[in-house]
Order: sequence, then structure tokens, then C-alpha cells
Amino acid sequence: MSTISVLVLILFVAMVLVGGLQGLKSFLSLVINFALIFMTVVLIGLNFPILGITLLNAVIILAVTIYLGDDDPLTTETAFYGSVLVMVLVVLLIIPMEHWAVVQGFGNENTEDLEGMSLLVGIKFLDVSIATTILSSLGAIAEAAIAISAGLGEILSQNPEIPVTRLFKDGMSVGRQIIGTTFNTLFFGFFGGFLGLFIWFERLNYTWGEFVNNKIFVSELLMILISFVGVILTIPVTTWVMELKVQRKRAKKIG
Repeated sequence: MSTISVLVLILFVAMVLVGGLQGLKSFLSLVINFALIFMTVVLIGLNFPILGITLLNAVIILAVTIYLGDDDPLTTETAFYGSVLVMVLVVLLIIPMEHWAVVQGFGNENTEDLEGMSLLVGIKFLDVSIATTILSSLGAIAEAAIAISAGLGEILSQNPEIPVTRLFKDGMSVGRQIIGTTFNTLFFGFFGGFLGLFIWFERLNYTWGEFVNNKIFVSELLMILISFVGVILTIPVTTWVMELKVQRKRAKKIG
């Protein structure tokens, strides 16, 4: 049995023991999302429209992640609608940023690995960079949306008649509490994943200008910053969606 298989088995057992049925659903969502990402890569390789395929699978990934992550209808619907709205806003930010940054393709550090290989694959590297950034931001957006909607759902269960204006303030308060931990999760994931590259830069005596203008570094930093923006947008957008749903629900009761 390979190391990856052992770790997957340990992850499965831990999720089932700790989360029970919900843990099993979360593991299933992980498997489905992996299959969706693999399918995205295959379809892009078959020359399907990159942006269209990415957006379609991104919505499916959000749905799988959120609806298999919680059983409460109000929480899941709010989180899903909020995350989709944020994804649209983030896409509108990603497309011009990727054009302006010009970080698509490979860096000088990839030259040795690509030697002897053809880069004429018939795909725009700019489109691939946009697709990668969109998919990379989904996890942080979905996590923040679930956290906000679950927190507001708990507040509503304890105080069903809470005014909607107070509900929005509570949602923003919950959001402020998760911003720090979410940012640290994204930052340390980025730093840990590129620690070897940072050490290489230092050993090769890169100047500060060469370091901050390196294509690999800038492209990954751009993904992290856009994910940060996505998390920040998720807080008011998800809270607003919850506010609308509560208002409509109360209006139906009155009517």
C-alpha cells in the first residue's frame, strides 16, 4: 500500500470517527470534487471553452461542498447562493487582474523541467491561469459562507424574532471573528507550499526586486490575495442573502 493510500485511509477513518455520518458525507464531497477537477482538466485538454467549463464545474463544486457539508436547508441555501454571488464578483476581478499581471505560463525556474517538451499545446496560458485562480479561491469562499450562514442559523434558532437589522450586524460580527483565522490558513498554506522555492531563491542570491517580480511567486501570491478578497466579500454578501431569506419567510407568514 502506497503512502498516499495510507493517508487517505487514515483521513477517511478520522472523518468517520469524529464526524459520523456528516464526516462520511464530507469525505464523499472531497472525492466528488477531486473527480470534478480532474474532469475539468480533461475537458480543457479536449479544447472545450476553458472559462465556461471552469465556471460550470465551479458552481457544481460549491454545491457539492456546501450541501454535503451541512443538513440545515436554511444554512446550505444561504451559503450556496452567497458563495455563487461572491464567485461571480471574484471572476470579474480575476479576469482583468490576470491580464494586467502577465504571470501566465512558466517561469525561468521551469526551463529545465520543460526542456525537450513542446509548449505548442493549442491552449491560451492566460485562460489556464484564470481557471486556476478561480478554482483556487473556491475553498476559502465556501468555508467562509458556511461559517457565516451556520452562525446566523444558530442565532435564529435561539432568537427567531430577531430584527433583520440586528441579524445583519450579528453576521458581520461573526465574519470579523473568522477573518483572521481564514487569512492565516491561506497565508501559511501558501508559505508552506513554497518554502522550498523561497530557500532556492535565497541560495541563488536573488535580489528583492527579482524575488517580488518572479513569475511563479507573483502568480501564487495573486491567487492568495484574490482568495482574501473573496473571503472578505463573502461576509456581507452571505449575511445579506440570509437577511433576504428571513424577510421573505416572515412576509409569507404574515400573508
